[in-house]
Amino acid sequence: MLEQLFRKKGITENTNTQLKRCLSAFDLTLLGVGCIIGTGIFVLTGIVAATHSGPAIIISFIIAGTACAFAALSYAELSSSIGGCGSAYGYSYVAFGELFAWIIGWILLLEYGVAIAAVASGWSGYFNNALVAINIGLPEYLINPPSAGGIINLPASIIIILIMMLLIAGVKESVKLNTIMVFIKISAILIFIFIALFNINPNNWTPFIPFGWFDRLPDGETIGIFAGASIVFFAYVGFDAVSTAAEEAINPQKDLPKGILYSLIICTIFYVIVSALLTGVIYYEELNVSDPVAFALSQLGYSWSSALVATGAIFGLATVMLVLFYALTRVIFSMSRDGLLPEYLSSVNKKTKVPVKVILTTGIIISTIAGFVSLGELAEIVNIGTLSAFIIVCFGVIALRSRHKINTFKNRWHPLIPILGILCCGSLMFFLPTDTWIRFLIWLFLGIIFYFCYSIRHSKLK
Repeated sequence: MLEQLFRKKGITENTNTQLKRCLSAFDLTLLGVGCIIGTGIFVLTGIVAATHSGPAIIISFIIAGTACAFAALSYAELSSSIGGCGSAYGYSYVAFGELFAWIIGWILLLEYGVAIAAVASGWSGYFNNALVAINIGLPEYLINPPSAGGIINLPASIIIILIMMLLIAGVKESVKLNTIMVFIKISAILIFIFIALFNINPNNWTPFIPFGWFDRLPDGETIGIFAGASIVFFAYVGFDAVSTAAEEAINPQKDLPKGILYSLIICTIFYVIVSALLTGVIYYEELNVSDPVAFALSQLGYSWSSALVATGAIFGLATVMLVLFYALTRVIFSMSRDGLLPEYLSSVNKKTKVPVKVILTTGIIISTIAGFVSLGELAEIVNIGTLSAFIIVCFGVIALRSRHKINTFKNRWHPLIPILGILCCGSLMFFLPTDTWIRFLIWLFLGIIFYFCYSIRHSKLK
């Protein structure tokens, strides 16, 4: 039994693919930017500043970005040496064996699936606000799920179906549209930066650390800079999605590390600048809104620019969903190809070279969740899933370096970098609320049941 649980794949077994190699380093970088810049700037900055960090949200973003940097270097090394579209799942299969691979794959399904639905809900709010601005807003029962007094969150459900159709059309077509939408949302952010620079009130940065560094409240909720960092970590979910494009990258050994690291650097700079300016133009207590950037501009009297930023947010959140959806389908494709999920999910369309069945299946499921379930604090589950994946990847680098000679991308400060990644990500997991841990452990328990009931008997390594 133990031999079955810890059977490993060879380091070259993830390289064979039926997918089409068509993505350059530039495409991969924009995939990362498309996924990372979105929810963090357009939604989380205001809420976290108002309820967790205050103006010190700048420090929260730096802490979260630093933890990501250590993990990103580990991802870059494994993605260039092991490859495969399974991301952390595939790396764990080589480093630790099948049971660990299944657990991390199961976590990735939760991370990406819930993240897509959560972002769809945020997108729905921005989209309906735009409709309200032109007097054709949807009624409440069509923008709220049953638990919030409505019938269905229709925009959230529809946008996922539309993205599903785009992914079915082909990866290169999806990347082209992603590039256009990324430039639109970057333009919107630059408009905000330009206007905010001339409207800063330094008094808004006082007190700079109103909630302290960390405190756990009697109800299990957490506040402070480190608590804020553990929540804004959601904003960085995306650079790891670049690694799922390994089997569609033209030169994965060189281009994947570039795409991962470049996208993380670009997005961290934008997060720090925008959060500093946002809390500089509006007092942090007033930022507990779902559209803080547009809200800040409207409060400053720039209604026209507020509308432009709202448009940028609509496109920006769409790119986040697109890349997360893309990453989810590639992870499921990889797990299915290995036999741990039903094999029909790994079939590839002969013409478009994309896994159509897995895209259709996940699209219908996530569209239903986004339309009928109120996600609320479930976004924090995405954080704990991502952090645990990052820790496994950092351990994986240490394990692989001890057994294999890595000739591709290597960080020169080994094993310091992966150890720092483990410590930083582990610390951020500690700062998450108690309820998040309970939900996460329940999900893991369900995954282990599925593995022993189905996956262990259908594994291709059996």
